[in-house]
Amino acid sequence: MASPRTVFTMQSLLMLLDGSQTADLPAKMHYYVKQGVLLNPRRGIYAKSGYDLREMACAVFQPSYISMEYVLSRSGVTFQYVDEVTSISYQNRSIEIDGKDYSYRRINPMLWTNMAGIIQNDNIAIATPERAFLDMVYLSAGNCFFDNLRVLDRKLIKEILPTYNSATLNKRVKQLINI
Repeated sequence: MASPRTVFTMQSLLMLLDGSQTADLPAKMHYYVKQGVLLNPRRGIYAKSGYDLREMACAVFQPSYISMEYVLSRSGVTFQYVDEVTSISYQNRSIEIDGKDYSYRRINPMLWTNMAGIIQNDNIAIATPERAFLDMVYLSAGNCFFDNLRVLDRKLIKEILPTYNSATLNKRVKQLINI
C-alpha cells in the first residue's frame, strides 16, 4: 500500500478508494491478511507491519483522541513512564491489541468534539500537554499528581478552560497552577 498510514478501518479504506472497487473490498482485505501483507489485529481494523500505536488508538473508537497519562508522561508533566495509550472517547473501555494496552475514558461529548488543544495529523488526534492536563484534572476529580507543571503554557490553559464549562474545574486548576 502506498499510503503513509499504517492503520486502516474499512471506512478509511472506502474513502481512499473513492467508491471504486468497494464490492470486493472485504475479500481483498482477507486475501492480504492471509498473504501476510497486512495484519488484522482487531475486527474491522487492518494494519501494516510495525504500525503506529497512536494510529491504532485513534482507529479503535472513533472519534477519539490521545490524552491524559500518555501525553503528560511524554511531555514531562509526570515523570512516571506510562506504557498504556490513554485516550478520550465516547465510552469507557480498556482493551489489549497485540500485547499493548489501550484505555479509553468517556467524557462529555461536547468536550471531545471540541478541537481546542487537540492536534490532528492525518489519522492521529493527540491532545497538547495543556489539554491533557485539563482532561486529567476533569476526569480524576482532582485526585491526581503532577511532577512538573512549569512546562505547561498557562495562556493556552486559560484559552481551553472555558470549553469545559465547569466552575469546579476552574477552581481545581487555579489551586494547581495559580492562573
